[in-house]
Amino acid sequence: MDIPARADLLVTDAELVATVDDARREIAGGWVAVTDGAVSGLGGPGDPRPDAVTTIDGRGCLVTPGLVNTHHHLYQNLTRAFAPALTGGLFDWLVTLYPLWARLDEEAAYVSAYVGLTELAMGGCTTSTDHLYVHPRGAGDLIAAEVAAARDLGIRFHPTRGSMSLSVKDGGLPPDSVVQDDDEILADSQRLVEALHDRSPLAMTRIALAPCSPFSVSTELMTRTAELAARLDVRLHTHLCETQDEDAFCLETFGRRPVDYLADVGWMTDRTWLAHVVWPSPEEVTRLGAAGVGAAHCPSSNMILGSGLSPVAELRAAGAPVGLGVDGSASADSASLWLEARTAMLQGKLRHGAGAMSARDALEMATRGGAACLGRTGEVGELSVGAGGDLVVWSLEGPRFAGALSDPVEAWLRCGPVSARDTVVGGRLVVEDGRPVHAGLDEQLAVHRRVSAAMQRGR
Repeated sequence: MDIPARADLLVTDAELVATVDDARREIAGGWVAVTDGAVSGLGGPGDPRPDAVTTIDGRGCLVTPGLVNTHHHLYQNLTRAFAPALTGGLFDWLVTLYPLWARLDEEAAYVSAYVGLTELAMGGCTTSTDHLYVHPRGAGDLIAAEVAAARDLGIRFHPTRGSMSLSVKDGGLPPDSVVQDDDEILADSQRLVEALHDRSPLAMTRIALAPCSPFSVSTELMTRTAELAARLDVRLHTHLCETQDEDAFCLETFGRRPVDYLADVGWMTDRTWLAHVVWPSPEEVTRLGAAGVGAAHCPSSNMILGSGLSPVAELRAAGAPVGLGVDGSASADSASLWLEARTAMLQGKLRHGAGAMSARDALEMATRGGAACLGRTGEVGELSVGAGGDLVVWSLEGPRFAGALSDPVEAWLRCGPVSARDTVVGGRLVVEDGRPVHAGLDEQLAVHRRVSAAMQRGR
């Protein structure tokens, strides 16, 4: 074992280090070293370990890779649990909220991203995507505002340039106030990739392209976006197979089911990952898996909106990468990947029996599965030498864990709720002893209250 002489960060004496590496190693009493932003060593109680600039005592704790969030709408925390939108399904919910989201601007995008990413980090998330598809005219550079918030906090960030081009007058769902034309969307997509997409190993910021859904963008935009993504070598993301209403819309509008439509527009590729994937048929599951199309499983949102239970086990068995997503805080309300992992585990047991989904399966989706969806296998979502130095220290002490430590991983997911004690991104603490390290949270929460209230009352 090659051990660095001196590390930037060392986590020592953990109850268990769950590496989620290729061999799925678990190290009792383990330690993890991070140097220059990457994992530089791992070992057990008998292995020599380096000195370090910063040492974190892991006694009584589970250490895991940082969790990876594969689907979110950060701006939606400005309308979290908005009462008038709580009683309908997805389409009614969207129609109620579109007019509020039409008031989005750079200040709103920054503060919602700051608060949302802080919330995620406190729940052990170290890498997050975001799907911002509302771009009102004159709103400013919303994606750049989000990226600024992520950089201020030190979170690894994969924003997507979302879009809507098909308004009500064109047969779509959104109003004119939140749509753009195809050429404008594609030009801005290329601009953002050229300005912000970092292709270097362990990059902190990468961009993907993300037309919103079959019922809010044109077929031409879907096709041209796939072509642009291939030319720029970036990833593709959209909502698909979320509800039975979407199935009906696609059959009526295109004469095709959503997965057939996806293939028609050139998206049936391992460059693509999809949000929700609740209603594919068994044959479509096989097709998605064979193509390597990823799925962002959002169990809480799917239940709150009554969308259904995704065939997660079937997708994984077919070869589709499956990660977890918290979805927007206007539908899922709580942006906790720990909660999504626990809910995914419980849903898996409910669908296929008690032994069908374990805490380790859920942890794997929350880490390696998410990394695969984002095209970052080996970079994030695991603790292995050379991977990004992203990890979480979870305390397993106190009454909730009394008697539970025969299996620390099962205890972690079954005996919660649990928040991260320490969250580390690239070897730097972003949450320490349960508190965000960045000093701006109180100020940003005050801004968030003002902006949220103005958005909800129509200014």
